Amino acid sequence: MSIVVVGSVAFDDVTSPSGSVKGILGGAATYFSLAASYFTQVRMVAVVGDDFSAEHENILKKRGVDTRGIERAEGKTFRWGGSYAENLNEAKTNFTDLNVFEKFHPQIPKEYEDSEFLFLANIQPTLQANVRHKMNGVKLTGCDTMNYWINGARSELLETLKLVNVLLINDTETKMLAGEKNLPRAAQKVLAMGPQALVIKHGEYGATIFFREGAFGLGRHPFRAPTLPLDEVKDPTGAGDSFAGGFMGYLASQEELNREVLKRALFYGGVMGSFAVESFGTERLQGLTREHIDERFEIFRELTHLE
Repeated sequence: MSIVVVGSVAFDDVTSPSGSVKGILGGAATYFSLAASYFTQVRMVAVVGDDFSAEHENILKKRGVDTRGIERAEGKTFRWGGSYAENLNEAKTNFTDLNVFEKFHPQIPKEYEDSEFLFLANIQPTLQANVRHKMNGVKLTGCDTMNYWINGARSELLETLKLVNVLLINDTETKMLAGEKNLPRAAQKVLAMGPQALVIKHGEYGATIFFREGAFGLGRHPFRAPTLPLDEVKDPTGAGDSFAGGFMGYLASQEELNREVLKRALFYGGVMGSFAVESFGTERLQGLTREHIDERFEIFRELTHLE
């Protein structure tokens, strides 16, 4: 089954304790697409500038990503610069140049309209809602957002949340969205806003999925998946987007969607996130095999006694 992702392509400058790089390919849609491509057909909707070359596009094409939905606009591609200190869970943003991304209005190619899965990466909530309405035949919609939209476009975001099945955000964003300091209570408040499932990312501490009562089958309890202990984390940029790619990509590869499948998808999300942080940018995600992924999943399974 195919999945459409709508989001950003960027060039990043990143500094971490492991070194510094400039102008590497990044962006939410890029990380998501590469991670998801190991599970299913990925169709990408984004905007790039004159500085996005055939070489950059070939990084995606080599993984089988359909790039017909990438719009070419006059100007420069979105650029972001950030630094990580010893606390690798938080980046200090040095600059953000939206460039052509500032006027991005996603256009869905006709060839994408039969896609069964949709992921709305972190863009303005009204744009997310517009895409969702255009893709009204999808089987499942995943969505990401951030504190900027939670604070600055709350009413629009609340309308978007009524249209999505699974929301993927971190614990701070969950509490902010719900206006609640207790995480389980915050999760229930967010689920009441519309999503059937809420995936809360805890950075290096894993992820938890909460289900709305009656959604995806029976069961009341949330489920927690850990992360793998890694020898070195070079660049956390894109870890959450890679997690989303692994999570949604696995779901799109399955015939049935139930709670056990969504729980298993948490682990595949964690696997892809763990690969992403082992190199700067998308380098590690470009050269994997499904055998690498399954080997790491097996470590997860053994750590947690997952059936």
